[in-house]
Amino acid sequence: MKISGEECMYLDCRHLDKEAFLAHFPTIYDKCVSIGIDPMKDMIPVVPACHYMCGGIRVDEMGRSSIQHLYACGECTCTGLHGANRLASNSLLEALVFAYRIGADVVATIDKRSHKQGIPKWNASGTTDPKEMVLITQSVKELKEIMSSYVGIVRSNVRLKRAIDRLELLYRETEALYNSTTLSPQLCELRNLITIGYLITRSAAMRRESRGLHFTTDYPDKLNFLQQSIL
Repeated sequence: MKISGEECMYLDCRHLDKEAFLAHFPTIYDKCVSIGIDPMKDMIPVVPACHYMCGGIRVDEMGRSSIQHLYACGECTCTGLHGANRLASNSLLEALVFAYRIGADVVATIDKRSHKQGIPKWNASGTTDPKEMVLITQSVKELKEIMSSYVGIVRSNVRLKRAIDRLELLYRETEALYNSTTLSPQLCELRNLITIGYLITRSAAMRRESRGLHFTTDYPDKLNFLQQSIL
């Protein structure tokens, strides 16, 4: 898809028995039919789902991050338990263990914590309500397209450079909107998504090896740890 520029590939299930297909994949069948695709007559368009990032937030044995009172668990963390290649079963068990530890640590310490006093109320003077929500919803769509097209599992320097350039434009537009309009959950979420997308892309551009689930075509001689162990 990256080489040809195709929007999708096609899954051909037309030769399969309909009753067996319905028995095994009732939800998939219903979804296809709801969007006008009959799996027994039409090929199903498919695209890969992207793991942009696995691990990142360093935590201790109780799930504490370097930010006071901020915990993390699951695939957003770097616990050191999963090595370079993170498998779904590993991360699920790891998340359960650290979720339990975080809960236990919170229960043991929450009564000793207090809220910070003297935080001023939000000053919205000089801003107006956003008159066109499409400015936010369209930016979210653009962000999804940028990350899916340029920062997927298989990466290249030229695609990462394009992603960074376009994320910079989205950032400037969103900050201008943030400074001139009243806050909304949608706007805050967009700002957070752009920040995360930029951090992921910059981190990917700095890598000079293919390790774990991400592969960069510009450094094909750098085998990942799993390949090395097999060889």
